[in-house]
Amino acid sequence: MAKARNVLGTELEICCGSPVTGWYRNGKCETDPSDRGAHVVCAEMTEEFLEFSKSRGNDLITPMPMFDFPGLKPGDRWCLCASRWKEAFDAGIAPPVVLQSTEESALNYVSLEELKQHALNV
Repeated sequence: MAKARNVLGTELEICCGSPVTGWYRNGKCETDPSDRGAHVVCAEMTEEFLEFSKSRGNDLITPMPMFDFPGLKPGDRWCLCASRWKEAFDAGIAPPVVLQSTEESALNYVSLEELKQHALNV
C-alpha cells in the first residue's frame, strides 16, 4: 500500500493520538472507498464548530463508547468529513486545519486556498 499524502504533497502526518482519530483509528486522516464521509480533514475543534455540526445532525460532543467515540471538546483534533468542513467554511465557521495531516483527497471537496485560510502553523 502506498503511503498516504497530504494536501501539500508530502507524507501524511498524524492528526491526533488522543483521542485516537481517523477512519482506521490510527491517528491519521487516511481513507478508503468504504469511507463514504471522506474523513480526511484534520481539524482542531472549536465550540462554534461542534455546535454547528450538532445542529446539522452530527453530534461530535456526546461520547458513544459502542463506536469507540470519546466525544470531542474544543482543542481536540479530529479527522472531519471533508464535506462537513466545506459546509462550515461556507457558513463562516470552519475550524482550523493541520495541512500536514489533511489527506490529499480533501482537495476533491475544498480548495487548498480555502484550507490555507484556516491553517494552523504547526
